[in-house]
Parts: sequence; C-alpha cells; structure tokens
Amino acid sequence: MAVSDDTGISLDELRLAARNHGMPLEALRSAITPVGLHYLLVHFDVPFVDPDSWRLEIDGAVERPMSLSLIDVRRRPEVELTATMECAGNGRALLEPRPISQPWVTEAVGTAHWGGVSLGALLREAVPADSAVDVVFTGLDRGRDGGVEQQYARSLSLLDAMEGGAVLAYDMNGAPLPAQHGFPLRLVVPGWYGMTNVKWLMEITVLEEPFTGYQMAPGYRFRQTEEEEGRPVTRMRPRSLMAPPGMPDFLTRERIVDGDDVLLEGRAWSGTAPIARVEVSDDGGETWAPAEIERDLDDRWAWVGWRFRWRPPAAGAFTLCCRATNERGETQPLEPEWNLGGYENNAVQRVSVTVR
Repeated sequence: MAVSDDTGISLDELRLAARNHGMPLEALRSAITPVGLHYLLVHFDVPFVDPDSWRLEIDGAVERPMSLSLIDVRRRPEVELTATMECAGNGRALLEPRPISQPWVTEAVGTAHWGGVSLGALLREAVPADSAVDVVFTGLDRGRDGGVEQQYARSLSLLDAMEGGAVLAYDMNGAPLPAQHGFPLRLVVPGWYGMTNVKWLMEITVLEEPFTGYQMAPGYRFRQTEEEEGRPVTRMRPRSLMAPPGMPDFLTRERIVDGDDVLLEGRAWSGTAPIARVEVSDDGGETWAPAEIERDLDDRWAWVGWRFRWRPPAAGAFTLCCRATNERGETQPLEPEWNLGGYENNAVQRVSVTVR
C-alpha cells in the first residue's frame, strides 16, 4: 500500500472515486438507506450474472457437498436482517500521509434491510468436519490486487460463520439485489467491516487450516509498515456521524445556519457492542454534552439515531463534533490512529459551521 506525500488526489484515485460512491450525509436522517444512496465499493468489475445458470457450490471439509441454484437457495426458510455496513477504509482520505486507495472521507456507510437464508443453517446442512477451522467465501469478481491475480475471497472462522448471525442475502430493501450490490447472492456478516461481505458469491469452502488468501493476508491488516504482519481488520469500531445542518457551500461543504435553535441529528453504530451514549461538542472537542438516543430500528446490528438541540452562544464560526461510546466503554478518539492501509479511522467527525 503506497502513501502520498502531498494532499493531491491522483488520477488513479479519481477513477476509483468515480466507480465507487459514499452515502450523502444528509441521508443519515433516514433509518434505512435507499439502495441508490448506500455506500458502494467494487474491488474489480461488476459481474453481470445469468441467474438461471448461476450455482452456489458448498464444498471442502464437509460431509455433504452441495451445488445450489438460486431457486434452491430461495426455497429454504427466509431470514431477515437489518444491519449497518461501513467500509474499513472510511476516513482514509483524512489521514496524513494519505494511503493511496479509494479516497473515502466519512461517507462510506449505509444501513439496509437484507433478506436471504441463514449461513449457519446452510453450513449445518453440509455438516462440516470436526477438524474444520475456516470457511472461505469466493466471489465471481476477478482482478489483480497487490500484484496478485485473484478471485475476491475472504474467510471467517467456523465459529463466526456458524454462530455470528450471517445471512446469504438475495434481497436488499425488499427487492432483488442490484448488480452492483452482489446479485444474485452476497454474504452479509453483521457487525463486521464491509470487505467481509463478499458479493456475487459463487463458492463456500470449508477448510481444515486457516485461509491465507490475499484479502486476508496481507490485505486488510492493521499495520504500520509492509514488513509488519499486523492484526486482521474485523469488527466495526464505534462511530457517530452528523447530518450536516443548515445549507452547504458548494465547494467546501462548510455549513451556514440561521437562528439560535439548531437541531443536530445523526446516527451511531458499533460492531463490538451496542451504543451506550452519543455526545456533541461545539468547540472542536474541548467540552461535550449528551445527545438523546433514538433506537428506531429493532435490530442490534443497525445504527441508532441521535438528536441534540444546539443553541449557538453567538454568531460566528464553530466546529461541531459528535462522538459515540459503546457498552464496552470504547469511545471515538479525537485524532485518528495512522496505519498503512488507512483502516478503522473512527476519529470524531468535525463539521465547520457559520452561524449568522
């Protein structure tokens, strides 16, 4: 992973930014993110799949290998899951020096309602061997990353795959998956960063040894140098985001608000423990006040809403911040922790506001 010594965005990064997109932060006002606004990252190309010829292969260290059509998958009992999904590189563009990759600011997130079948139930049908340790999920998207030609593939431990509440999803927000979100079938693992949720799923392989494919190692590791092994990127750290108040300046996106009673609102989430509290600051993080939490989605894995009535002390410029703390006591830091891939940057959001 390369890093930039300046703040300029390269032509390669602009191409990535044109192919992928974040969620406009004003959409934080919606509990469920419309499909067209949900963040999207496609590592290689979008495969356009014939649903009639597509098959899901379940093989490896299992007693009952299976080859399933989409009709076979849909005949099984349907489960539903509402989950917030965030890219592991969200906030990468705010790091200095900046890692060279998809230049996310803070918008790489969304919450959707997924319909599909239970991964755990399907694996129990296949009967994994007693010696099984990992489950590999391989997508149809193919390309080169880090100099390695590959199908996109990620793994979970057998325990996480069987007991983590993962869904093999064929519906998104009540309609079949669109092509860019993984049609005809994708993996959704609640609480984990987005790279785990393999799209265009074609194969599930149970292994008797840990999987070491590129997207597991060296990809998606939290480390300081290329030589360092680092640790795997897994569950989402606590984060909160504010729906920008007032109106924006076109170029800078700085906000302009009128009046002395401003409603601040947003969303907060965590993949390690439920959100316990959200706080708001109008002085760049020097002092904090509690926000009101609204749990408007009945699912542990979905973000919560929050609201705060802000009464500016005067006209002028302010830096608004919000931070979340989960039930394990994990709180967003004021400053990001730099790492080579630009992962897990959950530092507090800063919103520049002019009160007039």
